[in-house]
Amino acid sequence: PALLRPGRFDRQVLVDRPDINGREAILRIHARGLVLGPDVDLHLIAARTPGFVGADLANVMNEAALLAARQGRDAVGMAEIEEAIDRVVEGLQKKQRVISAREKEIIATHEAGHALVAASLPHTDPVHRISIIPRGIAALGHTMQLPTEDRYLLTRTELLARLAVLLGGRTAEELVFGDCSTGAQDDLQRATELARSMVAEFGMSRGLGLMSFGLHRGAAVWPPYLPAEQPPYSEETARTIDQEVGLLLTETHKLVREILAQQQGLLAEVAARLQEREVLEGDELRALLARARRDWEGAPGRA
Repeated sequence: PALLRPGRFDRQVLVDRPDINGREAILRIHARGLVLGPDVDLHLIAARTPGFVGADLANVMNEAALLAARQGRDAVGMAEIEEAIDRVVEGLQKKQRVISAREKEIIATHEAGHALVAASLPHTDPVHRISIIPRGIAALGHTMQLPTEDRYLLTRTELLARLAVLLGGRTAEELVFGDCSTGAQDDLQRATELARSMVAEFGMSRGLGLMSFGLHRGAAVWPPYLPAEQPPYSEETARTIDQEVGLLLTETHKLVREILAQQQGLLAEVAARLQEREVLEGDELRALLARARRDWEGAPGRA
């Protein structure tokens, strides 16, 4: 554009998302006018908010202060900050939304599937909380994973583990109910996008090898009578990409099914506790997920 021609702006400053140390510094600024409880650990909050920018962190602290005031508390505690993070990430709780017992069972099984797959496989982020409290417009449940550090590179093994976690909910529904629901739509969309990136961008498929095409995302064209942008590869290559994406998803689905079939008893237990309490976290959740890792690593043929 003419505005950015050489000589008009000689220096451009890229402001990236803050890392964990930057997030902690931002949190300290927004916490200056607040009375914080003794349980509040700003470094831990920074670790639990990867990808947040300054405005997000400001919203978290402001929302936590409002929650504490509404509850008549003298200080902002970790519970209020945790709820504020959930609100920023997922939206407000929809307590007035009526969920039938059958749907609650499906949602609990779905989220338990995500959590058990994440706990069973190495190279996954730890599960921090499982919730089946509806939030936002469409979210009926959520399994929150928290990375232990900021990441700038991901290996193929780590991406495959993420793919498996995304398919855990749908696969759990299939195993327990012999059927599947529309609740996995977002998971499947994200899994497909991740698999396509692995194949077409990152050179991580057997069929295409070390080739990177970039992703053709169908950008809007204006005026509409102009021809749409064509992908930078042939129709035959496009078919190969689709086949490789399907193969990657099918193989991962098979692995996830093996994991959950091997520990169906634990899957049922986690789902039952979720239906009863709606949220699982802390020591109780860690104990359950530790069993998942032991059960899968000790499965026949995996020694």
